[in-house]
Amino acid sequence: MVRQWEKLLEIVLCALDHKRIISEGQFRRAKKALVDLAIGMLDDSNKDSNNVFSFASRNRSFGRNNVNRDNHHHRRDSSTLGHFRSLSWSVSRNWSATRQLQAIGNNLCFPKNNDLVATNGLALAIYTMSSILLFTMWALVAAIPCQDRGLHLNFSIPRQLSWAAPVTLLHERISDESKKRERKNTCGLLKEIQKIEKCARVMNDMADSLEFPLSEDKEDEVRVKVEDVVNVCEGLKDGLDTLERQVREVFHKLVRGRMEGIDFLG
Repeated sequence: MVRQWEKLLEIVLCALDHKRIISEGQFRRAKKALVDLAIGMLDDSNKDSNNVFSFASRNRSFGRNNVNRDNHHHRRDSSTLGHFRSLSWSVSRNWSATRQLQAIGNNLCFPKNNDLVATNGLALAIYTMSSILLFTMWALVAAIPCQDRGLHLNFSIPRQLSWAAPVTLLHERISDESKKRERKNTCGLLKEIQKIEKCARVMNDMADSLEFPLSEDKEDEVRVKVEDVVNVCEGLKDGLDTLERQVREVFHKLVRGRMEGIDFLG
């Protein structure tokens, strides 16, 4: 979803390019993208938040039905919609982040003393890895938009473990942050998402007050706000690209480790 929002911000930048005069038609295109962005960022638990293709297809300013678009933008639009479609098919519509986390947590139990002795400590290592994995997955659900997002998780760790205190403290801090009034309707706790929300809100408020033709002062004001959008997009690339790469690397390591374990047991 964050990548989709980034695409909508890029539409705004394309429509309000500083190299061209801001016409009413270009501004309507930017306004349409901003409205779609605002709708997409609503945190509605009853909405299928992973159905990105249907949302993307509503953006007619970059849609296939516009025969006046040039071939370059037409190819770009087809590629973009295809990318959205592939994302929407990557997860089942019935999949739930909340239920997935609860299922993992319900099956996570501290090993009994005889299990610790029988496995020579291996059971404790598996419990530690499983607990950290569960906490990491929960933190990702809290940070970014996902399907059926919920943060209610009974995360209990025996206090005698050396790593219990810092993990519990992080869990409490993230939970407290999510309960703040300004965060209750947000779809993620990442600072980049906050910046997108603020940027979209400011741009929409400004768009509602503009009348064409623009005066020189108003056009300068628009240029300043567009520069803020540029900064937000750059922040997304600098911050989220690294996070996405790190999460992907960890996921691949987990998959390889699981396959190696299955091969060893087999």
